[in-house]
Amino acid sequence: MPRYNPAVIEPKWQAFWDQNKTFAAPTKPAEGQAKFYALDMFPYPSGNGLHVGHPEGYTATDIMCRAARMQGKAVMHPMGFDSFGLPAEEHAIKTGEHPRVQTEQNIDTFRRQLKMLGFSYDWDREIATTDVEYFRWTQWIFLQLYDTWFDEREQRGRSIGELEVPEHVAEMGDDFARTWVDEQRLAFQSEAPVNWCPALGTVLANEEVIDGKSERGGHPVVRMPLRQWMLRITAYAERLEKDLELLDWSEGIKALQRNWIGKSTGAEVDFFIGDDFEAWKTSRAKSGYPKKAGADVLRIYTTRPDTLYGATYMVIAPEHPYVERLTTSENAEEVGKYCEAAAMKSDLDRTELAKDKTGVFTGSYAVNPVNGEQVPIWVADYVLISYGTGAIMAVPAHDERDFEFAEKFDIPIQAVIQPGKHIADEDAKKILAGKVVYTEPGVAINSGEYDGLKTDGFKKKIAADLSAGGLGREAVNYKLRDWLFSRQRFWGEPFPILHELDEDGNKTGHVIAVDESDLPVDLPHLEDFKPHGRPEPPLDKAPEEWLYPVIDGVKYKRETNTMPQWAGSCWYYLRFLDPKNGEAAVDPEIEKAWMPVDLYVGGAEHAVLHLLYARFWHKVLYDRGVVSMPEPFQKLVNQGMILGENNEKMSKSRGNVINPDDVVKEYGADSLRLYEMFMGPLEATKPWNMQGVSGVYNFLGRAWRLVVDERADKLALAGNITDAEPTDAQARTLHKTIKAVTEDIAGLSFNTAIARMMEFVNFFTKQKEVPRACVEPFVLLLSPFAPHIAEELWHVLGHRDTLAYEAWPAFEASLAQDESVEIPVQVNGKVKAKVSVPAGADKDATESAARSDAKVAELIGGKDLVKLIVVPGKLVNFVVKG
Repeated sequence: MPRYNPAVIEPKWQAFWDQNKTFAAPTKPAEGQAKFYALDMFPYPSGNGLHVGHPEGYTATDIMCRAARMQGKAVMHPMGFDSFGLPAEEHAIKTGEHPRVQTEQNIDTFRRQLKMLGFSYDWDREIATTDVEYFRWTQWIFLQLYDTWFDEREQRGRSIGELEVPEHVAEMGDDFARTWVDEQRLAFQSEAPVNWCPALGTVLANEEVIDGKSERGGHPVVRMPLRQWMLRITAYAERLEKDLELLDWSEGIKALQRNWIGKSTGAEVDFFIGDDFEAWKTSRAKSGYPKKAGADVLRIYTTRPDTLYGATYMVIAPEHPYVERLTTSENAEEVGKYCEAAAMKSDLDRTELAKDKTGVFTGSYAVNPVNGEQVPIWVADYVLISYGTGAIMAVPAHDERDFEFAEKFDIPIQAVIQPGKHIADEDAKKILAGKVVYTEPGVAINSGEYDGLKTDGFKKKIAADLSAGGLGREAVNYKLRDWLFSRQRFWGEPFPILHELDEDGNKTGHVIAVDESDLPVDLPHLEDFKPHGRPEPPLDKAPEEWLYPVIDGVKYKRETNTMPQWAGSCWYYLRFLDPKNGEAAVDPEIEKAWMPVDLYVGGAEHAVLHLLYARFWHKVLYDRGVVSMPEPFQKLVNQGMILGENNEKMSKSRGNVINPDDVVKEYGADSLRLYEMFMGPLEATKPWNMQGVSGVYNFLGRAWRLVVDERADKLALAGNITDAEPTDAQARTLHKTIKAVTEDIAGLSFNTAIARMMEFVNFFTKQKEVPRACVEPFVLLLSPFAPHIAEELWHVLGHRDTLAYEAWPAFEASLAQDESVEIPVQVNGKVKAKVSVPAGADKDATESAARSDAKVAELIGGKDLVKLIVVPGKLVNFVVKG
């Protein structure tokens, strides 16, 4: 009996699509043809395979792509794997098996599952970030970053060859000039703190450290400085924030990015720590404010220069380079112990999770430039070396953190802002007495010549006065920090960088880039994957022939840090366009034809870092002429999370993970796809329910029986399908369905589109005769959602080829519009009647229909009409009294 059997239908059509390369994207769209580039955030191929949360976003993009092909667009829909990563390395350490072996096995599993779900990917474009030919171009992009400096005047990246070395730098000699140039590059080396775990013998990422201990094993973790590769993302902070306005992203995601970038306007101010304040101040008045802080000042950044007179102490981070210099001998032991303890804490522990403020006095003072008063300098771990200058002026009267610290250590609290009249008198007295914090604007007090100025005017005037005296300047600051780009791991992209060695085998401090013709730099063979117990990268154990190349008689050592996993995912959307190109990362004409990505779908967990990093790389490539668009992702959608049946996040530890293999085995891929789209709005969080899968499976069964005669011995058309013209009711049902599904797909409202198709099937199941002219368009509408069953039904309807490129059904507006709609009529907010009005009726016609209802007329007759609310097509409400 030809019953609906996905176990037979689905493998058949998957094999057909594979063999015929049905979804192969063209090299470029045809002339005049619209394009649609849809992209999923590609997965990390874990050993667990997919769970049912993964296909949600993938199904959404697949629906959009299948509909776009049928609408005549050239479609780019690729898939690949973000395959470098810590789990594979941990597996290698544990088992001794090379991480590539397990990675490729995991990719095989993911590929099988993705094909099982019928996604219309162009599999000839598949890439993995661990493919040597892929990371060859990741290394090439790193070299572009290394070869670029940021021209602040032009606000763009330029070739390092266009950088002019200042005369005073050149006079210092070639070595000094070379070092100066290297410091201007977008990819540069710097001392940066890392999380070193002596027990595990490895450096850990921030997310692997919890409460100062390793996530794995609970071992103590120490913060220690190591020379690292950094990327100067801060140079692009302004553009990264400003260009968010160009994008069709949710305001929530844009806000997350803006907050991470953290733009603020305030002032830089120098607090004097030298011997002769008056002489320094006179000198500054003549020479002006220097770009770089001198050794005789602590430079701070503040968003509230209007509170300078209220600075009663200063704080430097435990990692600040001046800690030892500013610590007096009698305080040295206490400061040393404090800094050592701070090194055991993560940034999160020191700031957001800190319940109690801690600190220690250095014994030294700085001079406040606005009033000449001496201010004590403390070391405290609530200040981070990675934010601002690593030093702050503390104004406890007008900052919550500073207030807590001052109260604990009995530091004076001086109010310098008179609160506004919206503050009650009793509360104002407490503020002025330094008993509570006041952080809002107001009027200046206890601020010398600035008394009486309102906050905004005070900020502008003091910034101008500081600038005139060479003591500070108006400044824009960002919370965004330069990107620490090194990892002390072996399973990552090697850096294409060589360190010059002297005759004794020591690094000279100079580096050179690997010549582009020598890319890729492949990973060396390692016999032993275990950490060696020192805070140097594991690749230091590589064979000498790899580790120490000799070029033109000079011996070098390769960079043995590797790039982070983020590197490969920063640009994969470009390689998908031209994956076999051996001459360039992407052909410029192909890039121009397809970019930007029209729809990017993925989890909200990547709302900041991945998207920010990818946007940064793209802007550098744009500045260097590699790409033609300033932004890579035009529209972004974050699918919601699918929870387990117990309403908790799916995880192995909770035992609530649903394997799509099991669902497909019982109900088929089309049912899984359809259910995930029917659960609710794409961006909502939804709990899994197997009964819901059964429900959509039953719907597909009804759709099958609408077309197929299940009583026949073999596949045959249902006997009630005719070539007759549709009745008026049938035509209206069809065209309303086409209009609704078309509009719902465009708006990514897939759950309501499915509901419309269910209504269609319910209606036509009750018809004695079902016109082919109604069934065929329905099958085409269903195909983006449930492609396997749709292909089979299309075949049963007598068509020999795939429906993937059939024209999308069109609707007639006159038939798609409801003839009439029923609207509720309220009296004083309570529904008293319902009236039918023509679809599209205006306010006057709707009000007239409501008044003509006998019951409504009786209820409002002779009473005063206080208010009338008419929402055409929705409701009428008469508010009356009397």
